Formats: sequence, C-alpha cells, structure tokens
Amino acid sequence: MKLRSPIKWAGGKTQLLDQLDKLLPAKFSTYIEPFVGGGALFFHLLPADAVLIDLNTELINFYITVRDEVENLIESLKVHKNQSDYYYKMRDLDPSKLSSLERASRFLYLNKTSYNGLWRTNKKGVFNVPFGRNKNVRLFDEENIRCVSLALKNAKIISGDFTIALQYAKAGDFIYMDPPYHPLSKTSNFTSYSGTFVERDQIRLSEFFRELDRIGAFVMLSNSNTDFIRSLYKGYDIRLVKATRRINSKSDGRGAIEEVVIRNFS
Repeated sequence: MKLRSPIKWAGGKTQLLDQLDKLLPAKFSTYIEPFVGGGALFFHLLPADAVLIDLNTELINFYITVRDEVENLIESLKVHKNQSDYYYKMRDLDPSKLSSLERASRFLYLNKTSYNGLWRTNKKGVFNVPFGRNKNVRLFDEENIRCVSLALKNAKIISGDFTIALQYAKAGDFIYMDPPYHPLSKTSNFTSYSGTFVERDQIRLSEFFRELDRIGAFVMLSNSNTDFIRSLYKGYDIRLVKATRRINSKSDGRGAIEEVVIRNFS
C-alpha cells in the first residue's frame, strides 16, 4: 500500500514527489526532517531510522498519538460531526486542558474540516480558521492511518526549533528542510506556523544548512525562487521545480509556480 500523509498541510510536497525523487542522495543513514509538516517525503521514503521535528506542538502531539495510540485515536475520530456549530465548539476548546488523545483527535478534525484545510493560529497561538463547509469530508482512512502508525514506530518525534536536528545529525545522514517560504512579495507572506518566519530566520537557517554541510551530512532544502534565497545559498546546487499553489484567498493567486531545491550534493 502506498502511504499518504494523514493530514492536509499548506506547502505539502506530495505534488512534488516525482521531481524530488530525482534529487535525493543515492543512499543515506538516518533521515531527518526539521520542518516535518505533512511529512510527504517521509511517508514516500519510509526510512528505517528517522528524526521528525516541528515547532507546531499540536502537529507533533498528533504524530506521537498516531504512533502510540492509533486504535484509540480511530475510535475518538468516529464521533466527530461535519457541522458548523460542532466545529466552532471544537475550535473553542483549550487544547492545554485536553488529554494527548483528545488533542490529537481535535487536531485532525479541525485540519480536515477547516477552510482550505488550513492550520493557522493568531498571535496568542489560538487556532482561528473558519469552518470549511465541505460536505464531503473524509476525516481519515483506517487502513492508511494504521500503516502511518507503523511507519512512525522507529521515528523520534520532537517538538522544537529546527536547530534541534544538529543534536542527531551526523555524516552520511540526509536532512530535508521544508521551512516556511520566503515571500515572493510583501503582500504574499503566508506561514502555516504560529508567529512568523522572517528574513533573519531565513539567514539563521542558511547558517544551519552550512553547519550540517560541514559535518558531512546530505542536506536538501526547498524554498521560494527569490533573489534573497538564491543569495543565501550561493555556491550550492540550486534546481528549479514546478509546484501548484492551492491555498490562496484569491483564485488568481493559485496556479503553477517555480520553487528552488538547494542541495550540498549533486
């Protein structure tokens, strides 16, 4: 069975897997993904040893729960209703007052029934996306989510800043980074993470890329095709891939767009 990510995620790489496949290292040891998000590449590669990291605590709690309590999670998911009143009742719950299982169930429900499948929080970290009004929502596929659970069994799943990856990375490992993208313009800035990932963070990330390069790891990074990003990674292998932007408030802001894939290997 071909695994699929159990969640919808802005900037997810499912549509780019065929293009990314051609850019992967021939072989590697541990797979490390510091901005795991929907984990499309992880579920495509199914590495025997992996470290998955993300700043989003609700996302990380969801993956840990899928790994450790998948049957209980499946039963919890069956009670949800694709109704506006129910949605806002679930959205208004304080996740800090829920069990890890309840948080994971709420996370997937909101992820699948919110507008455009978007995960967005305000400055206080409160999820604030409106109801999606999609009548044909399928919260989960039982067979797929059980297989996802098995795929996660040997993975370390950690919440935190991307620099945590340095505690695990070694020569011969493969680190794939898919950060919040640098905006193509001042009006197009969007991030699926709470807070913002601004230029100083992009600079910090490029320095981290070089640090991983120095230890002998294979490093690959996706980002927007801007002069700023290209300048940060000057001297590295930069390839263009074509993606389709699906999440945008305006229909004319959706469509094919070029992204860069930057590697320290060829």
